[in-house]
Amino acid sequence: MDLMSTALFRAPSGETAAGVFPMMNVTEDKDSYYLRAELPGMKADELVISVTGNSISISGERKLVAEDGKAQYHRREREGGTFNRIVSLPAQIDSEKVDARCTDGVLTVKLPKSEAAKPKRIAVKLS
Repeated sequence: MDLMSTALFRAPSGETAAGVFPMMNVTEDKDSYYLRAELPGMKADELVISVTGNSISISGERKLVAEDGKAQYHRREREGGTFNRIVSLPAQIDSEKVDARCTDGVLTVKLPKSEAAKPKRIAVKLS
């Protein structure tokens, strides 16, 4: 099994690829979802974030410093290029209240749940 799973993540060169970029965690509380993505070396103005219904899209281009044409790699895990991650969430998002901040290479997006998606307490009437 280990050999099969390793083969799935191999780059064309045969080395193990770094995986999906950016890596992210999504958590929630009763009012909001929170997406945290690792984006080292990227600036806030290099990102495009859009929210529709119950999904968020993060895209951009990761640029790496060009190596000397004579450089011989011993290990190559960092890749550059464009990326687009789309995450679907269990409930609708209030797109007017989304807040995104990028600090020390970590993008944090607060995605408030729409009022319709929040649980409502129903009072039981006595008959």
